[in-house]
Amino acid sequence: MRLSALFTRLIVFLAAGFLSVTAARTTVAVVEERSVMAVQETLVDQGYEWASVLGDGLQVILEGEAPTEAVRFRAISAAGGMVDASRVIDNLTVTDSAQIAPPKFAVEILRNNAGVSLIGLIPATTNREALTEQITDIADGLPVTDFLEVGDYPAPDTWQAALGYSLRALEMLSKSKISVNADRVNVIALSDSPEEKRRLETALARNTPDGVRLAVQINAPRPVISPFTTRFTLDEEGARFDACTADTSEAVSEILEAASEAGFNQRANCTLALGAPSRTWGSAVALAIGAVDSLGGGTVTISDTDVTLTAPLGTGQASFDNVAGRLENTLPDAFALRAILPELPQETSAEAPRFTATLSPEGEVQLRGRVPDEITNMVVANFAEAKFGRRNITMGTRVAEDLPAGWSVRVLAGIEALSELSNGSVLVEPDQLQVRGNTGNEEASAAITGLLIAKLGQGADFEINVTYVEELDPVAGLPTPEECIAQIDVIKEGRKITFDPGSADLTADTQPVVDDIAEVLKICGDLPIRIAGYTDSQGREVMNQQLSQDRANAVLMALSARRVPISTFEAIGYGEEDPIADNDTEEGREANRRIEFSLILPEPTPEEQSTLDALAEEAPLDAAPAEAEDTAPAGDAQEADSEETESQ
Repeated sequence: MRLSALFTRLIVFLAAGFLSVTAARTTVAVVEERSVMAVQETLVDQGYEWASVLGDGLQVILEGEAPTEAVRFRAISAAGGMVDASRVIDNLTVTDSAQIAPPKFAVEILRNNAGVSLIGLIPATTNREALTEQITDIADGLPVTDFLEVGDYPAPDTWQAALGYSLRALEMLSKSKISVNADRVNVIALSDSPEEKRRLETALARNTPDGVRLAVQINAPRPVISPFTTRFTLDEEGARFDACTADTSEAVSEILEAASEAGFNQRANCTLALGAPSRTWGSAVALAIGAVDSLGGGTVTISDTDVTLTAPLGTGQASFDNVAGRLENTLPDAFALRAILPELPQETSAEAPRFTATLSPEGEVQLRGRVPDEITNMVVANFAEAKFGRRNITMGTRVAEDLPAGWSVRVLAGIEALSELSNGSVLVEPDQLQVRGNTGNEEASAAITGLLIAKLGQGADFEINVTYVEELDPVAGLPTPEECIAQIDVIKEGRKITFDPGSADLTADTQPVVDDIAEVLKICGDLPIRIAGYTDSQGREVMNQQLSQDRANAVLMALSARRVPISTFEAIGYGEEDPIADNDTEEGREANRRIEFSLILPEPTPEEQSTLDALAEEAPLDAAPAEAEDTAPAGDAQEADSEETESQ
């Protein structure tokens, strides 16, 4: 019995142990499964899908490749929030930093009256010292705030070109914000006038680097116009604006819609300006143009709140009264109407007085016709000389009596109107003044209209037929870079840039040549130009190269002294390379001692270079770049070689 009881107790003990182990393992498995699920769900919810979770008893193992060390740490922290941190085993790795894409290099540059500020990220290969020095020069004494950071990553191929272009733009724009990255430059700036805006836009568009997109937004302040004027004419030549001014874009649309219904189908140059006498300006002008259309012709002039409607000759009284009355009753309250029905001219045997002024394309002015007295004649001559220059005036006037009242004012107003043209004529008659000609200013017609209204009154009868010619526009007519080099060719034709023997000092005879070249370069604007110096083969090669470099630098400094912008220029001395004549003759050596001007062109791609090489083999180019030769004696280089005290 005792043995049986012992076995029973042993079996019970073993069964209890087995059940305890089984229960413990089941519990651990359940805890492990729930821990793994909880951690995995948390990682997925927080965006760490790249991490996987494994269980090993009560331990939670994290595996996977984190993009950064910071992300790895955040994933471990997230797992530690679901289970005890001591149970989390970190088997995570971090992506190799060499595989991470380099950051996007970008710079924001702001320039105003307070100075220049820079913020952004630039490559470590950027010459920070040279950049700071250039920005300081541009700031011209104003403070420079530099918040630039440096990234030690390879710079994109177009980065340096984009940064260099942005600095050239910054130099031209005193109030600007320039955003730079490797493939795009955004320029937002303010200009002092519409003319300057057009000039800057033209200059900025010229030198955009290859592979870099350019976005330019230059805003010019609205001019203040007084009186606020619009003049619309409808006659046998068609519908046209002699002047068009509006205070809002909506007003421009309203005015042009009315003009279109009256038959106007040209490009309108309506100026947005300040100084409108009423918020209803656009409606008033549109109603006035509609009245001209209803009359079938005529002219309407709106100057501030005064509206003058002039009917065409032969208009019936009833029709005129109907249109004028309707306009008077529909105009906004602030506006007053003056309606004029011209009378048919009566035949007379007396010849009507006339005064004519003509301006030739060369600037020659001829004045002919009648003036009331000698004093007026002298005033007319002096006024014309002030507008056009003393040497350009030819007087053909004569004193006559019984001229209409206000004749002198009409004559002087006509001369002033002529000064707004590049060439043309003015005809002054007792009842009308005509201005005809060409101009390079798109605003000339409006300016002449405002002038004549101010001088002669709103009811004055005048006709303006002025044509805008783009070639006469000093901005739109700027020469191309190739034309600039061609103009330098013309200037140096038969003349040379000369230096004192064995030195880089320009001779006195050369100064007029450099003056003329400087005038061309000022007109051409911001161009990338290379000034190359060459010598003959006399003397040592090293001395020749140094002399050619000094002479190229001397020309560069001479142009800078004449206020030519040289930030995009470079001077290089090539010594005795690339001779254009035989160095064995005196004439050949003199030809080889020269200064050449050429455009700096972007380096061709390998494919383009292959094409150029193939073309060169088929048809070698013999043309030389624009050059200017010096006339230092042939022995200069030899003298410099033998005398160490003198640079060749």
